[in-house]
Amino acid sequence: MPATRALARFRSRLLAGMSAAAVACGLAVAAPAVPAAASGFVVSQGQFNQMFPSRSPFYSYQGLVDALRAYPAFVTTGDEKTRRREAAAFLANVSHETAGLRYVVEQNTSNYPHYCDTSQPYGCPAGQAAYYGRGPLQLSWNFNYKAAGDALHVDLLHNPWAVERDSAVSWKTALWMWNTQTGAGHWTAHDAMVQGKGFGETIRTINGDLECDGKNPAERNARINLFERFTGVLGTDVGPGNLSC
Repeated sequence: MPATRALARFRSRLLAGMSAAAVACGLAVAAPAVPAAASGFVVSQGQFNQMFPSRSPFYSYQGLVDALRAYPAFVTTGDEKTRRREAAAFLANVSHETAGLRYVVEQNTSNYPHYCDTSQPYGCPAGQAAYYGRGPLQLSWNFNYKAAGDALHVDLLHNPWAVERDSAVSWKTALWMWNTQTGAGHWTAHDAMVQGKGFGETIRTINGDLECDGKNPAERNARINLFERFTGVLGTDVGPGNLSC
């Protein structure tokens, strides 16, 4: 991720992501979606495997299912199409940020020292270079580790490495961002999907400063393409609202 991308997110309070290319090129769009998993999650393990055929073993399906308890409104709000649509939107953004769940940590190590905001009263107790991007939505910056950790009751400020070592914790940080943070947008990504604002508003929330309003159309379109594919896998549609931003 270029340094300019990191600096552009300094005060956005978003999770800083990698500049990942769109992936899942070989993803086949399923015919009718198979039933949801026995866990009640709208994405079955088979569908998850289809979406992420080359993912890192760290990003386990069970880790995601275990993380769902932290945010019970996620993919349980609205009718069946809305629930599946939100799951597709979340996983499309995750796929874009991690190159198809292949990367657990940010790949550009030269950026690592940039993510310590020394103006925060709690500082960077794990070290200046400890708060680099990790997890499905690449949690970054000491203030985001602090806020996510407080919400999840995990001390991520002092132990940010938990996000790259514990699959459920890693997934929970992504769900924290999705369900609670508005970033550069007006709604959380969860609210954008369940209130029919459209997938484009999730892009604005996650990386609107760099991908919306005519900026970086290739990156924005890559997210949209993944969303369209994943809605097909889950047997739903793109829904109302703005597909782009």
